[in-house]
Amino acid sequence: MGAVNHDAAVTVSYNAEEIRRANIRDVLTHVEKALGERGYNAINQLAGYLISNDPAYISSHNNARSIIQSVERHEIIEELVRYYLEEKK
Repeated sequence: MGAVNHDAAVTVSYNAEEIRRANIRDVLTHVEKALGERGYNAINQLAGYLISNDPAYISSHNNARSIIQSVERHEIIEELVRYYLEEKK
């Protein structure tokens, strides 16, 4: 018989806000990579998408267009502003 794992009953807590923010970062990283693989300037393309809400700014390569549309634009913008302001501190 193997040893009993007493840690199996440990409750894991998580912060939904941290998970949401991490998801947005993952989405942006994925889209940046996909755009770069197609030779696009990711900053220009993402800015165009965020300003216009026109998904044509985002390549469908590696499902990037669908993935970025899985997150609300305003949430992406909020995260970008939050990140920029926190980095300025």
